[in-house]
Amino acid sequence: MTEHCHHHDHEADCLHVNRYQEAFNQFDTHVHDEDIHAAVCRLLEEKKAQYDTPEVKKALLGTIELTTLKVTDSQESVLKFTEKVNAFADAHPELPHLATICVYPNFAKIVSESLEADNVEVACVSGGFPSSQTFLEVKTIETALAVHDGATEIDMVLNVGAFLSGDYETCADEIEEIKSAAAEAPLKVILETGALQTAENIKKASILSIYAGADFIKTSTGKIEPAATPEAALVMCQTIREYYKLTGTKIGFKAAGGINTVSDAVGYYTIVREILGEEWIKEGLFRIGTSRLANLLVSEILGENCKPF
Repeated sequence: MTEHCHHHDHEADCLHVNRYQEAFNQFDTHVHDEDIHAAVCRLLEEKKAQYDTPEVKKALLGTIELTTLKVTDSQESVLKFTEKVNAFADAHPELPHLATICVYPNFAKIVSESLEADNVEVACVSGGFPSSQTFLEVKTIETALAVHDGATEIDMVLNVGAFLSGDYETCADEIEEIKSAAAEAPLKVILETGALQTAENIKKASILSIYAGADFIKTSTGKIEPAATPEAALVMCQTIREYYKLTGTKIGFKAAGGINTVSDAVGYYTIVREILGEEWIKEGLFRIGTSRLANLLVSEILGENCKPF
């Protein structure tokens, strides 16, 4: 894409290029991987220990998006999955409720009809998850059907191929269209940070997604390596903070993919708390997508080995 328009045909393209460039120009996009790595190591070294507490672990339970995204998922298995969440809420009214149950769109109905735990949202991955490689029409119809069936939140994947090709217009248009199809449901845009590879790309993808209408930005699908990393989280949270300073609007952050230990979770909590502040956590603007971590967290909180989920 060129900034200099020699033909009338290119004028529209140039306006779009300039629009994205203008958004990028409001942020410091010249971020270097080694600087981010050093910053996140320093932050965790200095601050993480103070958040390794029973109170934080309880707070973390309330950030969990309990997730099943397997090729073997079925109506029966997802119903059982949901019933475990109901049973846990009944057995432990003193503990925070989970944030969401996250499933494929074809299971929105069974989850929304069988979920009895209060204040737990129904999140669906949509828009050709996990690769985002399908027709925009399919992405929007899938989203609309998920919401119709009871999804209260939508997780979509950025069109990473288009992004890496510099086709920001396609990326933004898709986010806008899917957000429109999601109606009132908050939209999380998964950046697939492992495929973006550099801190600068993660920063630009974060900015683009937010300006196109993302309510949350999310690290990964969990389907490619590397998945979530503290480095990606730092860049994303810094972008959210800069956007908040520019606009006064708070965007949520979701870490997902390969978060398997309580220590990992405390690390992400530390980054969010230190970069964005406690209000992000209190307002439900920090989430962790996981299938394994919830049992480990509950075991630590209750002081006994248990597997409620």
